[in-house]
Parts: sequence; structure tokens; C-alpha cells
Amino acid sequence: MQLPLDLPIAPMLAKAVADIPAADRVAGGWTYEPKWDGFRCIVCRDGDEVELLSRSKKPLTRYFPEVVELVRSHLPERCILDGELVVRMGEPGAQKLDWESISARIHPAASRIVRLSAETPAELVCFDLLALDDEDLTGLGYMERRARLEELFGTFHSPAIHLTRATSDEQEARAWFEHFEGAGLDGVIAKRNDGPYEQNKRSMLKVKHKRTAEAIVVGYRVHKSGQGVGSLLLGMVDEQGEVVGVGGIGAFSNEMRLALVEQLDPFVLRNADGTVQAATKERSRFTSAADAAFVPVEPQLVVEVAFDQLEGRRFRHAVTLLRFRPDRDPSSCLLEQVERPITYDLSDVLGS
Repeated sequence: MQLPLDLPIAPMLAKAVADIPAADRVAGGWTYEPKWDGFRCIVCRDGDEVELLSRSKKPLTRYFPEVVELVRSHLPERCILDGELVVRMGEPGAQKLDWESISARIHPAASRIVRLSAETPAELVCFDLLALDDEDLTGLGYMERRARLEELFGTFHSPAIHLTRATSDEQEARAWFEHFEGAGLDGVIAKRNDGPYEQNKRSMLKVKHKRTAEAIVVGYRVHKSGQGVGSLLLGMVDEQGEVVGVGGIGAFSNEMRLALVEQLDPFVLRNADGTVQAATKERSRFTSAADAAFVPVEPQLVVEVAFDQLEGRRFRHAVTLLRFRPDRDPSSCLLEQVERPITYDLSDVLGS
């Protein structure tokens, strides 16, 4: 590709903050955008050549052939855009982003890629323009780049390529933070109006939904090194009083992994000969069918966790262990404790 920026590009990143910054907090002010929940994607086109690059600079191109065709059909012949690949699910009028569906799109089998591109097609939400023809736009301020991006979107129409919303109104951004979660979005991004596009720097701010809940430890997976706990498997009590799997916690330090093995050992379910009980069909609800191997434990230990959102009956994205709660009874870890966002149609987010 012959483009004005060297590839691959490291996307500009965001620093997590506790609250949406005031509009006048910095000279020049902020502009706010919804925070999309999909795969970050740098879109590069040079004639018929199209590359879709992930946040980690890895190619996504082969996994999303339908997006490649959209880019060829609608975007300028030579350009670089920053955006998000998303998949929507649900009935018209009640659609939302679906993380599980877009995650399933990364698959090695070519036949599955083709099938999923038709069954769960991805859409592209664009929020920055980095280059157009021979012009490198990254040195321009955000508002100048946004104006060029809006001008570009005035030249075509596609139901699957979208220009993200943007506002300089702090109160509108706060309303987005509250309402758009019901459509599967996970927060708000703030960008300095006069800020250039800085690769691999946390020059933006992000505010994400954060909640806490109590869950029951139902088992653990051994770390890939063979030493210690790799992840804890969690459950909550549903409306029928049954413990159902809600996801897991990983990313422990080496010291913590080994300490957890000792802490959980008295609760491990064992056969009469002392061997660990094997995962059964009954227990498979706590883990994926593809990786059912885990060490089951008695559902006696309660942990407090921080998380973004519960989608259906599963935690979305990373879950953080805050502490063990020996003062809590497992029967009190009800699914109903988790606040659910009010449903909001994704089309209302994308259509304006």
C-alpha cells in the first residue's frame, strides 16, 4: 500500500477516568463520543487493496470479508480511518451490540468465516480520519479531522458504515452514558478539540460503567504453566434457586495464583480415593464446551467482584477480584442483585 502513513498504525488510546470531564476542563474544550463495544479497527484502503488492522496491529481482514467489500464500495480509494467493528443482534426496535457474536467471528476455518459473514455481518462505526489521498491528517486538531470526516460521510450512504455521534454538550454526553448502555455500548470517550492524533498514546479519556457484585466460587482452571490458579469460575443463584455460571476471573499474579490453590484446596470436590472429581455434564454450565476441564469446588466461598455489565447471564469483558467475603452466605448471591440497563435500541444510537 502507498499511503501517507506508515503501516501498521498503533491507534490512539484512552486513559480511564472516574467521571466525564467538564467541557471547559481544558483549553479548547472536549468533544464527547459514545464508547463502542466491538473490535477497534484501523481501516486502510489503497485502490482495491484493503487492510483491517486491530488495536494490536494484527490483521482482521480475512475475518470480515463483508466489511472489506463495504470499504471498497463506499470509502475513498485512498484513505485511513479509525473505527470499531460491531455486530448487532435482536429484533428490530430492540437491537443491541452483541459481544459474543463479534468474538465468534475470529475463527481459523475459512468455511466458518464465510458462513458467519452472512449470518452475523459486522458493521463499521467510524470516529476519526487519519489520511485522505496523499494527505496525512494526524497533525490536525480533532475538530478539523472531525469536520473532514463529516464531509466524507456526506459523499455516500451505507446502512452498515456509520459516523459516530459526537457532542460538545457535557449533559448530552451524560445522558448517552446512562441510556446507550441499554443498546450495548459501554461508556463515553472524551477527545480534546485541539488534540492531534497521537499513535499509541493515551491522549483521550474514557469513562466506563463499573459495578460490583457478590458471586460464588464454583471451581477453577489450572494456570497454563501448570502451577496455581489460572482463573476462578463464578456462579450466581437464579430465580429457581439454582447456581448458574456467570463467567470467571483471571489475570492473577504468580504469588496470588499459588495462594489461591491453598485457599481453595479444602473445598475441592474429590472422589472417595482422593482424586479430583471430573467435570460432568451437570457442571458444564460453568465453562465452555470447548474447554470443560476445571477443578470443581464446593459452592461455599463468596467473592466480591468489579465488572462492567452482565449480558444475559454472563459477565462482559474483564472481571476483577476485589476480595473474598466470608461474611456472605452463598445463597444471597442472586442474579437479581445486578442492575440491568434500561433497553435502548441500537438503531437510535446509529441513526442520528
